[in-house]
Amino acid sequence: MQFGIFTVGDVTTDPTTGRTPDDTERVRAMLTIAKHADEAGLDVFATGEHHNPPFVPSSPTTMLGYLAGVTKDIVLSTSTTLITTNDPVRLAEEYAMLQVITDGRMDLMMGRGNTGPVYPWFGQDIRNGIPLAVENYALLRRLWTEDVVDWEGKFRTPLQGFTSTPRPLDGVPPFVWHGSIRSPEIAEQAAYYGDGFFHNNIFWPMSHTKQMVQFYRQRWEHHGHGPADTAIVGLGGQVFMRKDSQKAWDEFRPYFDNAPVYGHGPSMEDFTRETPLTVGSPQQVIDRYGAMREDVGDYQRQLFLMDHAGLPLKTVLEQIDLLAGEVVPVLRREAEAARPAHVPSGPPTHAERVAAARAAGETHAGHVGAAEDRWTGRTAEDDASAQQPARAGSAFGL
Repeated sequence: MQFGIFTVGDVTTDPTTGRTPDDTERVRAMLTIAKHADEAGLDVFATGEHHNPPFVPSSPTTMLGYLAGVTKDIVLSTSTTLITTNDPVRLAEEYAMLQVITDGRMDLMMGRGNTGPVYPWFGQDIRNGIPLAVENYALLRRLWTEDVVDWEGKFRTPLQGFTSTPRPLDGVPPFVWHGSIRSPEIAEQAAYYGDGFFHNNIFWPMSHTKQMVQFYRQRWEHHGHGPADTAIVGLGGQVFMRKDSQKAWDEFRPYFDNAPVYGHGPSMEDFTRETPLTVGSPQQVIDRYGAMREDVGDYQRQLFLMDHAGLPLKTVLEQIDLLAGEVVPVLRREAEAARPAHVPSGPPTHAERVAAARAAGETHAGHVGAAEDRWTGRTAEDDASAQQPARAGSAFGL
């Protein structure tokens, strides 16, 4: 099972000091956090995508491309990439480039975002959110799996003979998660394609999360990807820890009470009772998150939000150390002990996806070993005989 952190990149005033970092400081803090998570032994760092204050991560691939060069092991991901307001052509290019730069040490999460005004900023209508997610992702997959694409849809200009570059690493596109809080259509989309489903349940009770994950699992099996319990599931979470649980409550309360997303609303007591937010000792976090598999089954990725609400960088790094040093080893050991042998321990790695695609004959021949010209579809044998017509399309038969 993978454990990591995700950031929304909010610029928030520290309520205990009155100090507000500027955008540059916040971006650099996020880079420090990612590097520290890698050094601490966490599995994943994911950044959100936002285009409005008070958030700064407007260019995830820029950030993750830099981190690829200064980290060693951590998987670099998004939380989320806006499939609705980004052009699928740009997504195909940018994330294939990131895949090449990281040598496959990345994946990405598609989502519709939670900021309504972003739609008109990028020429779209929020009322088309679900249709945009469906159409744009269908095109993105074709751009990754077909060398030459002819396409016409509702939400962008047609494509004629278009090739997205660079091509995916080893002929296999990045692994994709679909993130949603409340839309069964997105869970259905993930299940249809055999992709991962990430339920970022940080503001929701487990009863709702359970329903969404169960629906995705049922549809995964329906679409022929395997038993429901083999579906690839991820969850969000929030924690704040100190060795002494009362100290954790006292220290975190002013940040909770003034946070832009939930401040001045429900009490911290109510919020910790009704959502996955856990404030207390490392053991309390272990108990809370170790029990989540009772509701959703064995799952593959758990990400925590830790650098929000104005928390100082020093405090965030201390939280990462507690998470990586005292919580994750226990959760990982417990999850592995309980996991049935046929259930994946994590999402598939790039190497695993390449091996599976080769075994199924689904890697693009122009990238994995065969001497086929990816521009014309002709093989060396075709050229030698000069008798056979060129084959259109890719090795996917699309």
